[in-house]
Amino acid sequence: MTQRDRAGGRSPGSRSRPEGGPRPRVEPVVRRDRLRAVIEPVVVAAGFDLEDVSVSRAGRRHLVRVIVDADGGVGLDAVAEVSRSISAALDEAESTAGADLVVGEYQLEVSSPGVDRPLRLPRHWRRNVGRLVRVSAAQRQVTGRVVAADDASVSLDVDGSVRQWPYADLGPGRVQVEFHRLDEVVDDDLADFDDDLADFDGSTDDEVEDEER
Repeated sequence: MTQRDRAGGRSPGSRSRPEGGPRPRVEPVVRRDRLRAVIEPVVVAAGFDLEDVSVSRAGRRHLVRVIVDADGGVGLDAVAEVSRSISAALDEAESTAGADLVVGEYQLEVSSPGVDRPLRLPRHWRRNVGRLVRVSAAQRQVTGRVVAADDASVSLDVDGSVRQWPYADLGPGRVQVEFHRLDEVVDDDLADFDDDLADFDGSTDDEVEDEER
């Protein structure tokens, strides 16, 4: 997660409000639409999908939160790079329009989706193949593992039986967090660990004997 601050005329890259009285009040929905129009081309050019843009209050500032995603996930370096590009695009848009996209001080936060993000679009399901999900299907709650997903439907393994549903028949899916117990560790892995530990102890003892000599 990366952040950018703008605070009136006190922070680098910020601009003073031009004279001529207060700006007209901008409704939140209109503000989001304007921000999305500036941000989405930058995100797409970087090879990502823009999942969401939201504006909320954070004390005396606004928080502009941008969620991006891609096949294979988005690494921290990529998030930092696209954050810088978005910040530059916002500065350019405000300079060209002569008006603030977000009135007053704001903080820019760019991140990838969390595990609690609802699965609504085909790409959301595709990017969660192999995960356990819970979803409303045929007016009942279904829990299954995503086996495959394309542009029209998703296949879930439910109790060992694979079933296919078109997205139109599904509500938003939710990824289920799975906790693996210690007794699920394979015995061979534990044996290999014991062998490695024994080799390590033996090497250490030899080194200590050499030092004593």
